[in-house]
Amino acid sequence: MKKYLAIVTPSMLLVVLLFSFISAKQPEHVKIEHAKKVQFPQPESAEAYFPDIHKRRLTDAIKKYFDKAVKNKQIVGASVAIVKCDSIIYSGGFGHRNIALKNKVNSETVFRIGSVSKGFAGILAGIHVEDGLINWEDRIVDHIPSFKLANKTNTDQVTISNVLSHTSGLPYHSFTNLVEDGLSLSTIAGRFNEVLPLDKPGSIYNYQNAVFALSGEIIERKTGKLLKDIIQERIFNPLQMETASASYEALQESDNVALPHQKVRYGWRSKPINKKYYNAVAAGGVNASARDMGKWMKFLLGNNPEVLMPKVIEDVFTPVVQVGGRRNYYQRWPGYKASFYGMGWRIHEFKDDNTKGINKVIHHGGGVNNYRSEIALFPNEDLGICVLFNSPNKLAKNCIPELHKIIEEVLNIPTKEVFKTSLVAL
Repeated sequence: MKKYLAIVTPSMLLVVLLFSFISAKQPEHVKIEHAKKVQFPQPESAEAYFPDIHKRRLTDAIKKYFDKAVKNKQIVGASVAIVKCDSIIYSGGFGHRNIALKNKVNSETVFRIGSVSKGFAGILAGIHVEDGLINWEDRIVDHIPSFKLANKTNTDQVTISNVLSHTSGLPYHSFTNLVEDGLSLSTIAGRFNEVLPLDKPGSIYNYQNAVFALSGEIIERKTGKLLKDIIQERIFNPLQMETASASYEALQESDNVALPHQKVRYGWRSKPINKKYYNAVAAGGVNASARDMGKWMKFLLGNNPEVLMPKVIEDVFTPVVQVGGRRNYYQRWPGYKASFYGMGWRIHEFKDDNTKGINKVIHHGGGVNNYRSEIALFPNEDLGICVLFNSPNKLAKNCIPELHKIIEEVLNIPTKEVFKTSLVAL
């Protein structure tokens, strides 16, 4: 690739570099009743406009960012993956898996990803919709007869789409405590009649874990397999996500796991890995390394149609309900305009200061057992960022926009400097 860069003219190289910044103008606001699907660019190679000088500068900038956080005891460890087009342009680790042992985190270190698992659940549902095994508007009660709400009318109206988009009409986090207590989903499903709904299904957004996880319970019942095995077969294996899993036992078998940590007076102390949410895998039971999350983001950007056609991914990323308020951390990111929820994913709108248009970001955060995780896709830029932490921390709230800014700054290296470096590389 270096030879190709060396023989083109500076003007040609400038066109190639500038092309990566051009984005289709987005509508000012997504109207849910006429929601438009997120459109992804056609897959292409990042090598066309991400030469070695960009990679070196990106590596240096990311190292500086996370080394500072480790040194200042903001975090214990972190692992990062960045995808551009069809390539993982960066993956690496920082800090320690266990603060007491000082063993290093790398790109293959496994973390629990918490609610970032919901994105896997949405895609897995899409796979089975494409297979014809389920439909988005299937009623939950038709698949799980024991499912009951406080009244029959609401019970009969709750669909797979509702549980995946947090629009079941139930109060915020209904029965999350029962999930964390380890009760089975089939048991929890029969107890929702104890909770008074706030509105009819499809009307309001209220974040859930227990109801959301019923999407996985339905797929288990339709296939006759455990969800951990279905995810392995339909997602992890085809994408060659070699360290990813969806069970406590699999995490225990790994020899490269980041332990969770809690803040103490003079620093950090490791904690045991617990079993919470492995009874509700769809809501928070996936384990993965940053390297594997890079492969996952490549797929989500449309690079593996043999696993799931991009059209179905677009269905999963289509806004279902608007998320109100201004108190969520992502609502304080620069340029923020609005948020929506699709099938296991958040869809944000941000104003672009340069183009004055609206850019969409597909995003989710997660936290479980003192792990924190963040993932974001920027469809207009064919870009994905994922960060995994093994400690609760404030850095997680802003790492996505801050890393995105770093990437933009690296890509803005003057064309003349890139051309000169390419000639030297010969």
